[in-house]
Amino acid sequence: MTDPDVFRGRVPAALISAPGSGQGKSLITAALARLHRNAGRRVRVFKFGPDYLDPMVLERASGAPVYQLQPWMTGEAECRWRLAEAAAQADLILVEGAMGLFDGTPSSADLAVLAGIPAIPVIDAWGMAQTFGAVALGLARYRDDLTVREVIANRVASPRHGALLTEGLPADLTLLGAVPRHEAMTLPERHLGLVQAGELDDLDQRLDRAAAVLAEAGLDRLPAPVTFEAPRPAPPERLLAGQRIGVARDAAFAFLYPANLDLLRDLGAELRFFSPLADAAPPDVDALWLPGGYPELHGATLAANVAMGQAIRAHHRAGKPILAECGGLMSCLETVIDGDGESHAGFGLLPGRARLTGKLQGLGMHALRLGEDELRGHTFHHAALDGAPPARLFSEKQSGTGGEPVFVDGGLVASFFHGYFPSSPTLVASIFEGRFPPSR
Repeated sequence: MTDPDVFRGRVPAALISAPGSGQGKSLITAALARLHRNAGRRVRVFKFGPDYLDPMVLERASGAPVYQLQPWMTGEAECRWRLAEAAAQADLILVEGAMGLFDGTPSSADLAVLAGIPAIPVIDAWGMAQTFGAVALGLARYRDDLTVREVIANRVASPRHGALLTEGLPADLTLLGAVPRHEAMTLPERHLGLVQAGELDDLDQRLDRAAAVLAEAGLDRLPAPVTFEAPRPAPPERLLAGQRIGVARDAAFAFLYPANLDLLRDLGAELRFFSPLADAAPPDVDALWLPGGYPELHGATLAANVAMGQAIRAHHRAGKPILAECGGLMSCLETVIDGDGESHAGFGLLPGRARLTGKLQGLGMHALRLGEDELRGHTFHHAALDGAPPARLFSEKQSGTGGEPVFVDGGLVASFFHGYFPSSPTLVASIFEGRFPPSR
């Protein structure tokens, strides 16, 4: 008998990780998803940790929304129930790790242990032979509570090279597949990571070609089945019932977690999407959300859309709520300076200028804490601010010092900090209701 208050299922599952960044795990995860989808399987993919760009590609590859799993940011209970919910419907679950298998606190390995799923490391074999086995052995033995039975070799030069890699493996580790060096196994990148999926007209063809490469390399075998079970979460209080929120969504503003959109709807809000690049004005709404993205790549187009800028300024002058995250913050300043040094007019809600720099300016897990409320999330940007007003609040890093400033001006709340809304529904509701910071 099925319990409606519990998610459960048994399905093949694996976490695709690596010794470090740049090993090729993102495209291999996407190609695996497309390979099994093309075989008629229902595939669900998750992304460990904060990321917007990889999930866009993974969603196209799998045909299903991609949610974040990160025990600190999303909470352990959410990690469990999202996987169990997917297992009740899917034929395969894949989780793409972040950085190296053991990097970060918590790490991708921590999630694998929490969820009871095996890890399959992707190891770049370029320039290696039997030493490949030593790397694989170290990953498999580093923690006793982590299961590693198979590894994937990437950028393999020839069948002979693949044979040497296999020879170097210990007896209890299997080479799932040797992926050759192939032009199909690349995707274009820019300063924040992969180019957005919507900007690649041939992305589906690229994914199909990559899937075919994996099939030829023998990676069409399913991982071992895993049993998932978790209670269904209680619905949140409908704190935003009747609230209409305009959500910017286009090539300039695209960094949107599906879980954040779900939470706003669960709180009772009606979401209306609009394009600051193409529309003359936002829809008739009570609040606006300008998420992160690439406004610096579209500075001229945004500046030329004078009517949109006027409408957003009118919304702000009326004291209505606006949440501006990262790229959204940049667009709210008077000036945005792109990577070529060209200046473009911003929306002018705050004084100062946002300037794209040649190096990373902020990276890591952060939280915005107000009393007992804690909105968790992250920061990742290459921009700096000049002439901005003093900040009233700052986010706090999960570890170390150096939080992001949070600018509050009337109904505007703007920061480089990206929040994961389900971590604090009450704090999120206070922003979109225009009562942030909430009085105590």
